[in-house]
Amino acid sequence: MKYSIDIKSVMIGLFIATVLFGAFSFKQEGSEPVGRYQTSVGEKGVVILDTKTGAYITNPYVTNNGWSKGNFSHTSEIVKDTKDKNL
Repeated sequence: MKYSIDIKSVMIGLFIATVLFGAFSFKQEGSEPVGRYQTSVGEKGVVILDTKTGAYITNPYVTNNGWSKGNFSHTSEIVKDTKDKNL
């Protein structure tokens, strides 16, 4: 039995395989990473932190209407100003 390979068919097959491999290997850019939000519960309440943006919400009273928003960059500026005034 004699087998023959057509070069044109091989090239088309390799091209289709490359396109399929490339199409399935891309990640979706809008997907959020696992573990983006972290929660901490302690004696002084609850803190939920967004590790991507630095935004957080706190609830010192552990009630439904006691939540307040914050941002680490804003909070660090306030702490620096307060520290400079107290020195």
